[in-house]
Amino acid sequence: MAVYEYDYLIVGSGLFGAVFAYEAKKAGKKCLVIDKRRQLGGNVFCKNIEGINVHAYGAHIFHTDDKFIWDYVNQFTAFHPYINSPIANYNGSLFNLPFNMNTFYKLWGTKTPTEARLKIADQISQLNITKPKNLEEQALLMVGPEIYEKLIKHYTEKQWGRKATELPAFIIKRLPLRFTFNNNYFNDKYQGIPIGGYNKIIGGLLGGVETKVGIDYFYNKKELDAIARKIVFTGKIDEFFNYKFGELEYRSLNFVEEILQIDDFQGNAVINYCDACVPFTRIIEHKHFEFGKQKYTVITKEFPLSGMKANEPFYPIKDSANMKRYGQYQSLAKDLPNFIFGGRLAEYQYYDMHQVIGSALKKVKQELSNF
Repeated sequence: MAVYEYDYLIVGSGLFGAVFAYEAKKAGKKCLVIDKRRQLGGNVFCKNIEGINVHAYGAHIFHTDDKFIWDYVNQFTAFHPYINSPIANYNGSLFNLPFNMNTFYKLWGTKTPTEARLKIADQISQLNITKPKNLEEQALLMVGPEIYEKLIKHYTEKQWGRKATELPAFIIKRLPLRFTFNNNYFNDKYQGIPIGGYNKIIGGLLGGVETKVGIDYFYNKKELDAIARKIVFTGKIDEFFNYKFGELEYRSLNFVEEILQIDDFQGNAVINYCDACVPFTRIIEHKHFEFGKQKYTVITKEFPLSGMKANEPFYPIKDSANMKRYGQYQSLAKDLPNFIFGGRLAEYQYYDMHQVIGSALKKVKQELSNF
């Protein structure tokens, strides 16, 4: 019988890997967490610049209706009661997001929900769409052509690198639409930003767990697989199987940070740029996540990129072709009992943070019960 140095080798130190390691360690298991990046935390890693916690891989706002998940993350640090209220910039005009009565008033001067509903219904009635076949048609049936043209079409096409008519309809269905004067983007009961940044949570989860950074799993796969009883893999499932069925498609981002020697650049954490002529999709001003009073400010412009191998994968393109391909990889994964696949990349899911944590807790509980 083989003797292993570790019970679990966990590939990737993001939320899935860190939660799995934390729970396994509590159960008395010995874990090694490795990451190909030079820091821990995956995409929730924060850099400290000018005393500001900068979200290095895009804005991360924690939100959930699950009290258990909320209490779980709060055991590592308290949270600022932050409410996400993004702004959309279209040709220099500013609109509240998500679409709500403030947005409708700015567009049309409507003052009541009835007026706004009638305005949208009138625009929709002029369309010849019954069953939406793509994102454009779905959006038009939700909000009508004016909001679609100004605040959805160009932003979406920049983000996904495809015409809206080539994108599946389900993508737009998660976009909130409400007929109240409420700029809170999320409807969840629990929302916030961890005081001190997400590194506090990752540090709490991985405290006492052996970790190594700058380690490429695929470079030493055979040797690494041999040191643990089981492998928890949180990377790209198609890469794990050497792209046997072809690449799963993603969209990526290029983050361009700027330190500005002013105390406030845009007065809000998130402003979307909805013009086709603006190459970036949004500007994040990080100090507003934690109500910072620092002398200077740090902003990040997000430029969409293709998901080619050289770029970091962020958003899975879950059309029918990709989901068929993912199903083939999933079938291969089921035949590997000593490997556990989890997280956004291994499950090819657009998870929010609370969903990643929930997935990790479910899988580690199942795993430990079968140990």
